[in-house]
Amino acid sequence: MKFRAPVILAAAIFSFGVMSGAAHAEDATAIRATVDQTIEPLMAQHGIAGMAVGVVVKGEPYVFDYGVASKATKQPVTRDTLFELGSISKTFTATLASYAQIEGDLSLSDPVSKHLPSLAGSEFGKVTLLDLGTHTPGGLPLQVPDDVRNEEELMQYFKTWRAAQPPGTIRTYANPGIGTLGLITAKSMRQDFDALIETRLFPALGLKRSYMNVPASKQRDYAQGYAKDNAPIRMKGGVLSSEAYGVRSTAADMTRFLQINMNMVPSIRCSSAPSMPRIPAISRPVR
Repeated sequence: MKFRAPVILAAAIFSFGVMSGAAHAEDATAIRATVDQTIEPLMAQHGIAGMAVGVVVKGEPYVFDYGVASKATKQPVTRDTLFELGSISKTFTATLASYAQIEGDLSLSDPVSKHLPSLAGSEFGKVTLLDLGTHTPGGLPLQVPDDVRNEEELMQYFKTWRAAQPPGTIRTYANPGIGTLGLITAKSMRQDFDALIETRLFPALGLKRSYMNVPASKQRDYAQGYAKDNAPIRMKGGVLSSEAYGVRSTAADMTRFLQINMNMVPSIRCSSAPSMPRIPAISRPVR
């Protein structure tokens, strides 16, 4: 299933190291003026209905809201507005996979076939989990093919897949690879992927307004996206959609996630999730 990103609602996150100014309130006013100079013309140029912008200055997070979350209801964008993150969701999938390695549920050096036995003997079965996480299996399509409608059909597709180049030699951005990393991670942890993200990962990171599935009580905060022709649009589900592009979150939560990745703030211990140790980067040079 293809993911077509909404272009009219957006959330932006930035970080700056130094900003002059003594008082916090004065800093906020100055930062707002700087952000306004960039965001307001951008929204006017592209007809963007609403945005939420998070910035980190001298270690302090700020969130600024613009426009409306829905053209129909005219509800303004607020600190609680939920945006579809699209492929930023892949960073959460990679984080969960790293956590699974730390917990001993998998190793990023494992071949795919260790966790998906039906792929034993296939080219895809020999690809490592690290290859999946770094977009280096050897040449996957950007999207899961439209005729793949369930996990069984996905396995059939992978059985017949042939690498264009040896794994680890080329980098091709693709939803099927990182999505399968999420699928395998959930299997190794013996729990549903969405549940792992919502009940283990988000709480451990201190993200209080992030969801895989927006609950009924939060639907009012769910920003409506719009295509270039102004038609309302929302992310469509499908095979590996949760793992590749399924997170909804606020600018405030994503600003915190940015700070965690920059070692500005620690993750926290929650009653519903164990404290997560520092996560190693999933990266390697292409050979």
